[in-house]
Amino acid sequence: MKHRSAQGGLVYSTEHGSMCPACRQPFDHCQCRAALPAAGDGIVRVAHESKGRRGKDVTTVRGVPVDAVALAALGKQLRTRCGSGGTVKDGVIEIQGDHRDTVIAWLAAQGHTVKRSGG
Repeated sequence: MKHRSAQGGLVYSTEHGSMCPACRQPFDHCQCRAALPAAGDGIVRVAHESKGRRGKDVTTVRGVPVDAVALAALGKQLRTRCGSGGTVKDGVIEIQGDHRDTVIAWLAAQGHTVKRSGG
């Protein structure tokens, strides 16, 4: 016999899509996620990486205090602004190429506190 966890239950509905396991509402109408404070120190860090990427340059953006849906939208805006490809993985926006100056200027204009990290 399987035991249900205290917070378990419905995680997907064909009518509404993904469901919040805590309040059991669709993620679009979730009240508990809106009440959560932003994680981290509120500083957005923009870095340049090439290690482990076969020598390819990648600009990474970490620490943006928004939820996953807004982070994906922000990633789309940054990729469009830089004219480059990229992705959002594990809360980190990755943009192909070295676009630190463009990303820092755009995020600062949007009202974020931005720091260049990693040299």
